[in-house]
Amino acid sequence: MSGYARRGVHGQTVEAIAHRVLSGRVAEGDTLDLGALQAELGVSLTALRESLKVLAAKGMVDARQKRGTFVRPRADWHLLDADVLRWQFEFARGPAAGAGNPLLRDLGEVRGIVEPAAVRLAAERRTEEDLAVLDEALQAMARASEVGDEAVAADLAFHRALLAASHNEMLERMETVIATGLAFRDRLVHTTGHRPQNPVPSHGAVLDAVRAGDADAAESAMRALLAQSARDLEELRHEGRGRGN
Repeated sequence: MSGYARRGVHGQTVEAIAHRVLSGRVAEGDTLDLGALQAELGVSLTALRESLKVLAAKGMVDARQKRGTFVRPRADWHLLDADVLRWQFEFARGPAAGAGNPLLRDLGEVRGIVEPAAVRLAAERRTEEDLAVLDEALQAMARASEVGDEAVAADLAFHRALLAASHNEMLERMETVIATGLAFRDRLVHTTGHRPQNPVPSHGAVLDAVRAGDADAAESAMRALLAQSARDLEELRHEGRGRGN
């Protein structure tokens, strides 16, 4: 749950404060100077307080009498919240920026646990409607150029459809975690000049196995897909180090 509109003064204020926290400019345990923050951001006190409520709901800040509003320890943050995940990718600096972000490693490990199991269920439970959605996503992937937002959107649509085809509500809810990280990973791979392998054959192999109702083949195809995804990211890391990033 995002809990706020990203556009407009309210959304900009939420993200400006989140940026300060995620970048370490405001450290865990620090008390926020609301007056200084209001002046710096050029917003009303009401707008500032409403924005802080959004961050409080995500476990990032809290307010206490005599202490004021302060940044909570990272252990209290709702790390699976889509916005908190996105901010950690977008606001990372230094070695954690780009392909060096340790959350990408965590994402790869989570995908390695979740998606092979999900496609096994999808192979057993998929409906004709599920297959139609997967076909549409794969066709969009084939139409998309190798780079840019179209390729990212098509990949996300395919993986969302796979989770939905498992017909397991809890697995479907993992879409928030996987899609947020996958979107960041895809934009890195598809918009930095790196030329990844054509994704259609590997995704098509997963779909073929799901369509055939072959759970073992679906799992094997998904593990091969994830292995290629890891190789693309590793190549990107090496390219970044070669450029001095």
